[in-house]
Amino acid sequence: MATDAPPPSKEQHELPSPEEFAEVQQSAEFGELRRSYRSFAFPLTIAFIAWYLLYVLLSNYAGGFMGTELFGNINVAFVFGVAQFVTTFLIAWWYSKHAAAKLDPKAEAIKTRMEGGA
Repeated sequence: MATDAPPPSKEQHELPSPEEFAEVQQSAEFGELRRSYRSFAFPLTIAFIAWYLLYVLLSNYAGGFMGTELFGNINVAFVFGVAQFVTTFLIAWWYSKHAAAKLDPKAEAIKTRMEGGA
């Protein structure tokens, strides 16, 4: 399996102490990282669960509506089912863009400082 990551360094780094971890966890920078993550992940998770439950409830209780043929043998249930997969991939793509732009730089800065590189 090939990766773009360099091989691990031969030099030993001393791990941060529990007190240092607690200090970073209480920092404003870490709080901002956590807020940035939560403000993206929680609403999207709730929205996707609601979307999924709508699909399940309509499948169980609105069989006539879900069986409505849109064109040929393609019905509403099939379109909703395919849309579940599409939204899953779109959310994953959107999150990866968000993480690369907003989360990763902040996390890398914290990690570098914790490892003694800054």
